[in-house]
Amino acid sequence: MKNMISRRYQETEKTAMGEVFDFLEKYDDIINLSIGDPDLVTDSGVIDKMAEDAKAGHTKYTDYRGYPELRAEIAKFYKEEYAVEIEDSEIFVSTGGCVSMYLVMEAILDDGDEVIIPDPYFAPYPSQVKLARGKAVMLSTYEEEGFQINIERLEKLVTDRTKAIILNTPNNPTGACLSLETMNKIADFCEKHDILVVADDIYTAFSFDTEFVPIMKIGSMRKRTITINSFSKNFVMTGFRVANIIGPEEVIQAIQKINENVVFTTPSISQRAALHALKMRHEIQPAIVEEFKSRVQYCKKRIEGINNMSVLDGGGSFYVFPNIKSTGLSSKEVTRLIMQEAHVLVLPGNAFGECGEGYIRISCTVGIEKLSEAFDRIEKMNMFV
Repeated sequence: MKNMISRRYQETEKTAMGEVFDFLEKYDDIINLSIGDPDLVTDSGVIDKMAEDAKAGHTKYTDYRGYPELRAEIAKFYKEEYAVEIEDSEIFVSTGGCVSMYLVMEAILDDGDEVIIPDPYFAPYPSQVKLARGKAVMLSTYEEEGFQINIERLEKLVTDRTKAIILNTPNNPTGACLSLETMNKIADFCEKHDILVVADDIYTAFSFDTEFVPIMKIGSMRKRTITINSFSKNFVMTGFRVANIIGPEEVIQAIQKINENVVFTTPSISQRAALHALKMRHEIQPAIVEEFKSRVQYCKKRIEGINNMSVLDGGGSFYVFPNIKSTGLSSKEVTRLIMQEAHVLVLPGNAFGECGEGYIRISCTVGIEKLSEAFDRIEKMNMFV
């Protein structure tokens, strides 16, 4: 009998994120700081209005690009928040950030086209490029440079097949935010080489130290930027699986054609929830942002008091990315010891690329009381005493 599995998936290993649920079954007192799924519940007002809409009949297929009312609200959001005018034809409502990235890659890449990915990176990026028959090219970034993108190193990666670079700021996993100076240099670089930017703007509300500026607003980047913006993190709506893509009209048209063969349309009730979340953002988002800011600050303060562990100051997102190189152990070894001895589940930095080796990622997705308990356990471990 022929092998039922495609060759490209026959030798794939389980990812660090994929192993999380296996570990959760090992102990009944695990504190899970691994996956970026917050403990906060979506605002009850959003849920109530979504339920009302469902009862009123919003339970069917929607327009291929999403509800017109939601697209209008997304355009209004970009105008009010960033003074960027977005045309309706440039908006696509999608089924979560990961599907959005796949749709973008499928729409823009020919076989063998190259996409530059700053390393450390959100773990699915290389596979999303590969699924679209592209080639992922890694750009090293380093803590001593604030995990900023070094333009000289970037220049060395350019070939005649370079199609795009993925930018994620605030960054998952490092928490670093690209400076305006860095983004201006990237804009010049992209203009010089005629390269697209795919902006994975997932944590925009959590840029704690500086105001978030979308790269589409810089110079001539509007015409060469495709932006993904999810409701999962900014509105703690991970389970709703709803996001949006902003890009040139021809890209949006291609994405629509592809998506008709993937999920057809984004779930109607999720779109209604997104619509109400955007309308209510000034009421509900400040408390969410303040909560995660407090958690991140607490984690960094605790890390300062632990031997063989340090962390970059400033930044955003709701992750911290402690440096554990002084332990003399690998990221995976440290992660396993923390799980076995402290019963705290974190992710190894090398799950996010080669430049993540020597780090672990901690998700601040539980309250400070639980974070306190987790760090109390960790700091008693021999390698951190």
